[in-house]
Amino acid sequence: MARGRVSLQERVRRRTRAGLVARSAERELFRGNFDTTPEDERHRFLFHVHGTAGVGKTRLVKEFEHLAREQGALTAYVNETAGSVPEVLESVCRQFALRGHRLKELERTLATHRERRHEAETAALAALDPAPDGAPSTGGMALARAGLAGLGLVPGVAPFAAVLDPAQLAHGADRLRSVLAARFRSHEDVRLVLDPASVLTPVLTDELDAVAADVPWIVLLLDTYERTGPFLDAWLHDLLTTDRYGALPDTVVVVTAGQHPADPARWGTFADFMTSLPLQPFTEAEARGLLAERGVTAEPVVAEALRLTGGLPVLLSTIAGTRPAGPEDVTDPSATAVERFLKWEQDPGRRFAALAGALPRLLDADVFAVAADCDRDRAEELYAWVETLPFADRLGGRIRYHDIVRAPMLRLQRGRSPRGWADGHGRLAQAFRRWREQTESGRDTGTLWLDETWCELRLGELYHRLCAAGPTAVSDTLRDLVEACDQGEALAARWVRVLEDAGRDAGAPGVSAWGDRLSAALASGGTRAVLDTLLDWAGHTPLPVPGRLPVRRGGDEPSTTPGGGVPAGPPDFPGDPVGADPMLWDLDLAGAPADVDWMSQEQARLTTPADVALPAPLLARIHRDRALAHAARGDHTSAVTELSGALALTPDDARTLALRGEYLRALGLHAEAVADLEQATALDPADAYAWASLGAARLTLGHPEGARTALDHALALRPDYTWALVRRARVARELGDPEGRLAALDRAVAAEPDSAWAHCERGDALRAADRDREALTAYDRALALDPGYASAYASRGVAHHRLGHLDEALADLDRALELNPSYAWARERRDAVVQHRDG
Repeated sequence: MARGRVSLQERVRRRTRAGLVARSAERELFRGNFDTTPEDERHRFLFHVHGTAGVGKTRLVKEFEHLAREQGALTAYVNETAGSVPEVLESVCRQFALRGHRLKELERTLATHRERRHEAETAALAALDPAPDGAPSTGGMALARAGLAGLGLVPGVAPFAAVLDPAQLAHGADRLRSVLAARFRSHEDVRLVLDPASVLTPVLTDELDAVAADVPWIVLLLDTYERTGPFLDAWLHDLLTTDRYGALPDTVVVVTAGQHPADPARWGTFADFMTSLPLQPFTEAEARGLLAERGVTAEPVVAEALRLTGGLPVLLSTIAGTRPAGPEDVTDPSATAVERFLKWEQDPGRRFAALAGALPRLLDADVFAVAADCDRDRAEELYAWVETLPFADRLGGRIRYHDIVRAPMLRLQRGRSPRGWADGHGRLAQAFRRWREQTESGRDTGTLWLDETWCELRLGELYHRLCAAGPTAVSDTLRDLVEACDQGEALAARWVRVLEDAGRDAGAPGVSAWGDRLSAALASGGTRAVLDTLLDWAGHTPLPVPGRLPVRRGGDEPSTTPGGGVPAGPPDFPGDPVGADPMLWDLDLAGAPADVDWMSQEQARLTTPADVALPAPLLARIHRDRALAHAARGDHTSAVTELSGALALTPDDARTLALRGEYLRALGLHAEAVADLEQATALDPADAYAWASLGAARLTLGHPEGARTALDHALALRPDYTWALVRRARVARELGDPEGRLAALDRAVAAEPDSAWAHCERGDALRAADRDREALTAYDRALALDPGYASAYASRGVAHHRLGHLDEALADLDRALELNPSYAWARERRDAVVQHRDG
């Protein structure tokens, strides 16, 4: 082809663009902005497109991108597939790199952000998960995110907004700040976790400033702003109107597009620098122009088309494509228009391809080949034609049918051939499953939920299974939804949306019921409300607490009290030994409560879609997640109640028994804890967690030999199990084995060098062996790791006192009491120091 000659395909694309957009005033206004310099008062830095669904916002935004590129602009288009500021910046980096302008420093900082975020979640898990297991427990990462939410890092506070006590959450947040500061050392790394936009955005502005030297304009287009605005709008306002993130090149132009006008409270003072573009359906002149462009000029036909479409661009284009001969040929602006379009197309392969392309929510060449069910060469040929259809919206390298056209296409196929409908979705579900499994190969399953590609493939698989009415599709989707709730509201919303989409597209009332109710729950109460709704629908309201379970009284005394007693109960946070003197409880654990609200259960059962039964393991999983949420705020009583509900569904679940045993131990119910933990270890002898908790409970009951046996089992399974090693050291102390005690603690700090708890326990052991100077070194290390560790301050104060360092002793004990004013042991030790000093 001679240089400079325009291809046939390009001609088709240009005509399609002109015909579908036809917003001459808006297009000229945007294009003319590039004829003004940034110094010109007429120049605008922000365009906000807004209007109802189907009015053509996305098409206009894509046209703006094309016009900007004609002016030499470097562009990036972002829609609702980005769920946070870092994800928006990642999308910008990818698109700029494809156009030959890599933002290398921003790419590097984004990679660091991902790494630090993972480390922060790990640190949060260690600080907030009540389980002694070193590996993340069920829902543990959600607990980590709950702690991070206390720092303002996780919008919405995911499942725990209504569960975590504000004071408890603030305490956890303060501790996490200390832990993160000690772990990361660099203040910027801490900010990169706690406030990523504050670190990433200045890098963006520097990178854009460098790129601005090579291109005349930089244009950022932010579509579907009704979904992205909640997390982008304040950030964008700061970026454009303040110096918070540094100097932005004045050749940057931003386009936003959503259903709502710009917030006047936020953007009112920026009015002279932005243009609002409200979109209405096409005017009569615009609509007539579009129809004439497609050869539809007969007045009766034009009048009927104008009446039925209401000026919506997509419907006008679709009707024009059917080449109606008379007004009788223009009826339903959606379903009949689609049928006429298909009848007009003479090639049966193309007709089938157009319909097949409607089955997936998003199309690329690979997905289309499966949907069209033809050989690769023919699929590529047909896909190239489908890309030119007037209702095929381009989204990066993929296309999506406009909803107004796709919906009648789906209804047509569903009604015409139910078996063909199921077969088509079945093929697509199998393909998405195959692609998903390929991405999983050799990877840690715990990282998959953070992988956008994996999530997209899994959602595609579930969508097509739901549309094909697969027998376990709904229950599998709901099981995934419970896991997605652990990852936060943004991901949970995508799983709820797949139920809404499949229910609507497949005409499945039961699936729609799930989607609608869960969507309402998510909007009103976050992911915790989603989990509550699932339980309510199943009629499985948790039973009240059996008997009278005491709430443990927490103190913050050191891990070894002066009298050598073992503090009761586990730490509020692993790594922070806390406890109170052993207590005797008046217990009545027999019998079930008599005040169950059966009417509420029956009402919940009647609102559950009849064609779906939630499996018992799924309901038990929800109970366990709720138990972990309660335990995160120290409410082990409610946690035990939830776990009892789980065990009513899955009575032989060893993991649930182990968790309930641990929480009973935390409540001081050691005999009941031993019963659960012994059953758990009998069911699963390979569970190191259960063995370790069993050892701790036996030790508290005064059975050190039995405790040693259980802890040795745990350590045989996991030799580097820090929590079990510390407990094993306590057993050695009770058995009068100081060498064994220190040996276990040496192993503990070697296995987990960043465990402040292990270093503090080792300091206690050294102090008990009259090695106070070495003990000081251990306490110093504990406090370097966790500057808010009151027990370590108190114990270090005692070591200083024993060495005659009275001023240092008082300073440490004062700090311990400042952190915990009710710390009785520290107050006693301080009084002893003062008495020593004053004679």
